[in-house]
Amino acid sequence: MFDGLTYAALYGFILAFAIGPIFFTLIETSITKGFKAAVFFDFGALSADVFFIVIAYFSTSKILKHVKDDPGLLVFGGVILIAYGIISYIRTAKNFIQIVREHYGVPVKKNLGGLFLKGFLLNFVNFGVLSGWVLTIIAANALTSSENGVLLFLATVLSVFFCTDLLKIAAAKKLKHKLTPRVIIKTKKWVSILIVFFGVFMLFQGVLPSEVTKNLQKIEIKINS
Repeated sequence: MFDGLTYAALYGFILAFAIGPIFFTLIETSITKGFKAAVFFDFGALSADVFFIVIAYFSTSKILKHVKDDPGLLVFGGVILIAYGIISYIRTAKNFIQIVREHYGVPVKKNLGGLFLKGFLLNFVNFGVLSGWVLTIIAANALTSSENGVLLFLATVLSVFFCTDLLKIAAAKKLKHKLTPRVIIKTKKWVSILIVFFGVFMLFQGVLPSEVTKNLQKIEIKINS
């Protein structure tokens, strides 16, 4: 019943530190808007993960292969991330006064539902996440032998993932009082730029998948040499 759960817990912990739009936005949200806001954002991102898990778990291999290998989805996701990053950068530049008010504790209404939706959509447009959960389910099947082993494996991954995110949120929140509003604005802008970068990467991966793979292999060879 509990075979493979050690691997699941370790995988969930490592997954929480995977570098991507969600990672940077979660930290930035905790610093600028607080613990509760970051938790709602994280709930949204995890909901997208659960959505992908359901697709991966119940879909046929043929459907999964079509979705996973469709370059059009990568292009679509890349364009959405680029647009979001640019809009976020522009809005940050225009909202200096609001950021200062939030930093010094002036009550500012937080749209928790909007943060949940933001987390969901940022994760949902990254269709590479679906591929990751497909591979996770394959690994779970190999590591577990009990009747509900795969479901327990996935539940453990998500639980450890979320608990680790809570620790990240709490740690990031402590930085808020050590940062000036100007530094916070620069942080938000850099997060926006990074999201654009990930969007460009997804876009090229959809348009020129073979070239992206070759370049990643070259980087891996240089790192290992």
